Parts: sequence; structure tokens; C-alpha cells
Amino acid sequence: MKKLLLLLLTSYTLMADALPQSITTTIKSINNNGQITLATSVPKGMSGIVVHNYGNGLTAITNAVVSGTNGKATLMSYTAMPHDNIPNIKTASKVNDKVVLGNFYNNALIIAPNAAIYRAISTKFKKTWIHPDRFALDFMHDSQSAITLDNIKKFAKKNQVGLVLIYSNSGLLFLDPISQKVIGKTKVFGNAKETMNPFYARFEQMDTSTFGMSNVTLTDYYKAVNAITSEK
Repeated sequence: MKKLLLLLLTSYTLMADALPQSITTTIKSINNNGQITLATSVPKGMSGIVVHNYGNGLTAITNAVVSGTNGKATLMSYTAMPHDNIPNIKTASKVNDKVVLGNFYNNALIIAPNAAIYRAISTKFKKTWIHPDRFALDFMHDSQSAITLDNIKKFAKKNQVGLVLIYSNSGLLFLDPISQKVIGKTKVFGNAKETMNPFYARFEQMDTSTFGMSNVTLTDYYKAVNAITSEK
């Protein structure tokens, strides 16, 4: 019994460790076209932020960033929290500024074909789960017919979702919704015999007539997922 318990705990730890984690590093160098070199090599496709320290306890986010290959990354405008009353930061990112990749990776969304798969994933990993009901409401409001990289990114930016776990036939995919890159993968588990289109949410079915979508044909879950992953 003790051996079985140890095996279960070890398996859980390995699965938990499989999820991408936030990485903190610094800018080693900057060139003139918005490309930077990081002090630490990180996986490709991780999105994050650059934080400049002004001294006296004052810091600010100066740029968004997406990691590339060989320790390189690209600086971009930071638009994750747009607000008319928040001033735009004019400071340019500088060498030695802190870079936090995966700064919202603790906030995660699961896209699954049914309730059983959703429960299996959400109980296996420890994250702050953004329930797919919220994504479903936006999905219906926008008269969407299939999950796409664009509507996932729009929802993620609106709700500060840093990581999306997508169940596919080939494995459980870890998508960074801002960079729109699959940054990891682990084995498939759970019962996927039943499928809810376009994805699992706590509705008997996606009755979209309330949102003027009665004529929209919802795309099959696996067809939409395969279309997303084929782009990556």
C-alpha cells in the first residue's frame, strides 16, 4: 500500500512539474530593431513583461516581450491592461531591466471536449482556473463558430489568462495565448468518448439564439483544435 501511495504521489509530482512555469531573468543586450538578448536561455514562445526600476521603490512595466530561440526575444508595446486613466510609460527598456516571462501563467484556461476531461485536468494540476463558461459567454456574444487562436488571445488579454491547456488527440497542449505558440505538451488522459461542440462549458448545449446566433453552425471540437495546432 505504501509503495502504491508513493507511486501515485510521484506520478502527480511529475505531471504537476510538466506545466510551464514563470521565469525571471534580465536583459543582457538590446539592438536597434527591438530584439534583445536575455541573460538566461528560455523556451521559445513565452510571453511576458519588461520591468524597469527607477530607484526609490518605483518600478514600471515598459514593454511586453516574447521569447525566441538562442536566448533572443522581441520587445513589443505593452497592451495587456489598457485604460484611459493610466498613463503610457515612455521609458525605453534598458540593459539589466528585469524580464518576467509567463507573468500570468498561474491564471489558466482549460479547453476540453467534455466534463470528465475538464475535471481530470483541473484536479491534476494546481492553477487558478478561469472557467470555460466565461470564455463561452464571450464566444457566443461575438457570434463565433469555432475556437481560434484569435478569439483565445482576445479572451486571454481581457481576463489576464497566461496559459491555455488544450486537450487534443495527440496530447494535452500548453498554449501561450499571447504569443500564440504551443510551448509544451504532456500525455492525453481521461475519457474523450463524448464531445461537446465547440468546447466544454456548463451549458446543456451552446444555445446561442439569445445572442442572435441561431443560424451559426458550431465547428466540431477536434476539427477546431486540429486547425489551431496545425498553425503551430
